[in-house]
This record gives sequence, structure tokens and C-alpha cells, in this order.
Amino acid sequence: MFPNTFFKQALRTIQHESRGRTPQKFNRWFKWLAPGLLVKRWLLISAAGVLLTSLGLAIWVKLTPIFRLIEFTAGILEQITTIIPNYVSGPMAIIFGLVLIFWGQTRTVGSIAEVLKPDRDQELVDVLLAHRRLNRGPKIVVIGGGTGLSTLLRGLKVYSANITAIVTVADDGGSSGRLRQEFGVLPPGDIRNCLTALADQEKLLTELFQYRFKAGSGLVGHSFGNLFLTAMSEITGDLERAIAASSQVLAVRGRVLPATLSDVCLWAELADGRRIEGESSITEANGKILRIGCTPENPPALPAAVKAIREADYIILGPGSLYTSVIPNLLVPEITEAIASCSIPRIYVCNIMTQPGETQGYSVSDHIRAIDEACGKPLFNAVLVHKKSPSAQSLINYAKVGSHPVFLDREAIAQLGRRVVLSNVMDEDEVTNFVRHNPERLARVLLRWYSRAQV
Repeated sequence: MFPNTFFKQALRTIQHESRGRTPQKFNRWFKWLAPGLLVKRWLLISAAGVLLTSLGLAIWVKLTPIFRLIEFTAGILEQITTIIPNYVSGPMAIIFGLVLIFWGQTRTVGSIAEVLKPDRDQELVDVLLAHRRLNRGPKIVVIGGGTGLSTLLRGLKVYSANITAIVTVADDGGSSGRLRQEFGVLPPGDIRNCLTALADQEKLLTELFQYRFKAGSGLVGHSFGNLFLTAMSEITGDLERAIAASSQVLAVRGRVLPATLSDVCLWAELADGRRIEGESSITEANGKILRIGCTPENPPALPAAVKAIREADYIILGPGSLYTSVIPNLLVPEITEAIASCSIPRIYVCNIMTQPGETQGYSVSDHIRAIDEACGKPLFNAVLVHKKSPSAQSLINYAKVGSHPVFLDREAIAQLGRRVVLSNVMDEDEVTNFVRHNPERLARVLLRWYSRAQV
């Protein structure tokens, strides 16, 4: 620890003193000696290999040619020292040797960087430093679906590459629903959104996956990403392999997993006695949900999803539609059991506004109770709640469709044994007055709470 700490302090001092007069190129190459890149040790190992190879060659030829060469070199050096004193010629030779080494390493690394550099405006050493930092991030499992989950992932990928998104496969509306009916595949919509949210700066490919066809018989409304995942599912045999292949195309940080590979259909019992089947129909029924379940009952979990939960450092539920995005994942018993058995920090991100057809009139504690009742046990120990009210115009627009800010009832939450994490994590569109979670602020607050919970 001490050498690394000393080196970091020396690096900061040199960079501070040289600011404004040391060439930027020198600073860039100096970064290659920063701790954590695993460069210094390989250079030393390479040098040791050269010395060992030379020693082996000398032993193999019984030192005869080597001895003559050393004797000849010694004679030349002796003649040089008679002309130039050794206290001058020695340092000159050392400096010349170091210049040759630096020049050779510079050209070598430069040639490699030209090939490997993903972005011409970004230095390879900066990419490697970021790669090391992200791979050392906590193992985070995020559970949910819809736009809320993809929003959160977009913020979290800045802090860690060890992210696993477990996504519901109960969607039966829009493009996903049509593909599900026509091809019998699991709905790819939420998975596509998560893949593009985790994509590593692949702007063109991300836009391609999100592109929706506006013309063409049978193509209107479909997104390219949904069609791509459907085709990959047919080729590879299942959605899990299709997601893995798509992740490579998009250079995804982390991974996306379906909660189950079973063909799940949601159902809900409403307060007026109706039983509604189908994820999209539940919201459209516009009733008070008393109970929710799925067919088949108790679907098997994807083993990789259960393993990710058991190995996680941090579990986040939501945000997203309570009954049609978050809870469907928890209807898979193995996932619920895996979460409940963890002793790591677990937090639920509550929605900012109530959702017509699902959570009209719900407070924060109502959201918590709904999750507890669906699972039969408490799964998280804290809830993140936004504390700032939207603008008056936003409240008016949302009230027209029966939506209101989720009320924070602290006493009821305390009775449920949950801790409240209160923070400003909202974005408000100035044109449409829609409110959404801000990806950067949301991720920053969640990671800050995780750090404190670890102490």
C-alpha cells in the first residue's frame, strides 16, 4: 500500500507543478505508470526475461564468445574513459539507454493504441483507467422493467460494469405483444431498452436498436431491436443466448437477464370482482388491484439470475410500474427467496407519481405493502423517495389523467420497518411537463447510500 500511496502523491505533485509548461504528451505517457493499470509489473517482467535469456545464452555457449565480446567491449570502454572521465561517460550512457528504451516503448504503445483506441478523441490510457475503475465497481443487481429500469441503468453504468438487470417478460402489448403472438417468443421490448441503456457509447447502434418502422406491411410499429432479438432467439434457441449475442454487438456494460424463460401471463383481481388477464389489459381496466399473480403459477427462475442475486453486493428494485414491471419479477419464487436470503443492502426506488390503472391514491407505504403482499415477505430495508414537488403546471397536467405525487407517509413506513432515503432525483421536461427520474442524480444517490450502508 505504501509504495502506491507514495507514487500517487508524487504523480499529483509533478502534474501540479508542471501544469502549463510540461507538454501534454509527457503527462499522457506518465499516466501509463499510474497504479492499477498493471503496466509497470509487465515492463519489469519483460526486462527480467531479457536478462534471463541473455544468461541462458551465455551458459549454453559456455561463455566463450560472450567472454570475448565482454573483453572487447571493456577495451573500448577503457579507451573512452581515458578521453572522457567515467563520471561523465557513465551518466551519458545511462541517459542514452533510457532514451532508447522510452522511444521504443513509446512507439510500441503508440502503434497498439492506434489500433485499439475506440474513440479517436480519447486516449487509450484513459480508456484503460476507466475500464479498471468500472470493473472494480460493486456487483449491482437491478430488478424491474419498463422505462424506469432503463433510466436507472443509464446512470449506474457510469459507476460500475458489474451490473445485472433482471427484467420482466410479462409484456404483451405493442411490438413485443405482436411478436409474442406471431412467433411465440418471449417479449423483447423491456430487454431491448435495458441493452441500449447499458450500451457503451455506441450511439449509432443504440439508435438502430431503438428505431421503429413507420411503413411497410407488418413492420409498422415494430422496433429493429425487437425484430433483431426475435431473430436471434430463433437462431440461438432461446432468449438468454440472444441477449448475450446482442450484448456483444452493443458493447454492453454488465448484462441483462430475463427473470424466467417461461411464457408468463399476468392476471389481476380487482376490487369490483373482475379478473383481468394480460399485462396491458390490467392497466387499461382502470380498477383497484387487490391481488396479482401469473400463469403458470410459480414459474422457474433463470439460474443465471438467481446466481447473480446471491453473488450481488447491492440489490435495487424499481423504479417502474408497480404491478406490471416490478412485481412480475417477484412472482418467480426462486428470485424472491434469493433476495430474502441476502444480508446485503437492498433498496426500493419508489415512483414519483401515481399511475392510473395501477396505483391511484397510493402512498409510499402502499407501494411497500403491495410488494410485501405479493412476495409474502419483506425484501428490502430502505426506500428511496423524491422529496421535491413537481411544478404547478405538471401537477395540473397529471391531475387531468388521475395521477398525483406519491405521498410520503413516514410513520406508516417506519411501522413497516423501512428506512426512508429522501433526495431530489427528478427531471421535469419544460415542454411536456412530464417528470422522470434523472439517471445521473438517481445513480449518485443510490451509490452514496450503498457506501454508507456498508459502514
